[in-house]
Amino acid sequence: MIYQTAAIILFITFYAFYFAKLLLQKKQGIKTNQMGIGKKPGKVLLIERIMGLATISTFFFGVGSIFLVKRFWIKEIRIAGMITGIIAVLCFALAVITMKTSWRVGIPEEKTTLITNGIYQWSRNPAFVGFDLLYLSICLMFFNVPLLCVSIWAAVMLHLQILQEETHMRHIFGDEYDAYTKRTRRYWGRKKSHSSLISAPSLKE
Repeated sequence: MIYQTAAIILFITFYAFYFAKLLLQKKQGIKTNQMGIGKKPGKVLLIERIMGLATISTFFFGVGSIFLVKRFWIKEIRIAGMITGIIAVLCFALAVITMKTSWRVGIPEEKTTLITNGIYQWSRNPAFVGFDLLYLSICLMFFNVPLLCVSIWAAVMLHLQILQEETHMRHIFGDEYDAYTKRTRRYWGRKKSHSSLISAPSLKE
């Protein structure tokens, strides 16, 4: 019961940030959800729509697993799942808060601001990292093959969406975005600056 309760709290908290941000920006006159709509290339629209279907499917499979999976699962793995879920919520919450009014669902048709501070110093896509970690969290706590399959499907589609967004960001922000990619990794981590690397002296010297 403790794992079910924890998973439900994680789901509610995660999606509370999601929908609260949507509503807040709607009140500000911002069209946040632009996924699978608008005058975008056909491939972009297709990936966005499939990604939307994948994430919705994973949500329902995840909720279903919380209530239907009763089989014994290793305690330590379930605890790891709870911790992963907490990290997922933190990553996503920090992402949408740091983005301020620049947050969009899908590739925006209007120009937004390139955000590189806060959690975006450590990840170019912390909101996507949050989704992936949430899926992993539920899999660890309530493992079943259908949930694993839809979670992998969603993760793959999120990755394809990231690649599309990178192309868009390079087109919009140019050198500024390229410089950002050189110091911050796609999912997590800082890159070492070439200028900061000091070559070791040769033994022949």
